[in-house]
Amino acid sequence: MPGGETALAACTEARSSFVHGNYVATVLLCQVLAEHMLAAYLPLGLDAEELPSRVSFNDTLQRCVARDVITQRDADDLRRLMSLRNPLTHYRSIDDPSNLSRRVVDTRLPAETHLLTDATFAMSMAIRLLALPAFRLGE
Repeated sequence: MPGGETALAACTEARSSFVHGNYVATVLLCQVLAEHMLAAYLPLGLDAEELPSRVSFNDTLQRCVARDVITQRDADDLRRLMSLRNPLTHYRSIDDPSNLSRRVVDTRLPAETHLLTDATFAMSMAIRLLALPAFRLGE
C-alpha cells in the first residue's frame, strides 16, 4: 500500500475507530490515510515525479488529478474531508460555521449525529480511494 506503515495503520485504526464509535478519530485517520496514500503514490511507476520533502494536500490532489490517479470529483470530496478534519484539529471560535458546537446550535441536532455523519463520509472516502485502480490489490 502506498504510504507504507503509516497508511496501513491509519486504515486499520480508522475502521476500528468507526466500529467503536470513535468518530473524531475516524475523520482524522481517514484524512491521514488519504494524504499518505496519494502523496506516496506520486513518486512510483514510470511516470514518477519527485516531491518535496513536505507537500501540501492541495498540491497532492492537483498532481493526482493531473495524472488521472483520482477524478476531480474525488479531489473535491477529499477537500470536503479536509474541511471536516480541520476544525477538529485546529481551534475554531463558536462563531465559525465549521465549529462543532455551532453546527449543533444551527441544526438542533446532537454532536454525535454530526460526528457520525462526518465519520461515515470519511470512511466512504477511504473505501473509494482503496477501490481506485491505482490502489487495488490482486489484479
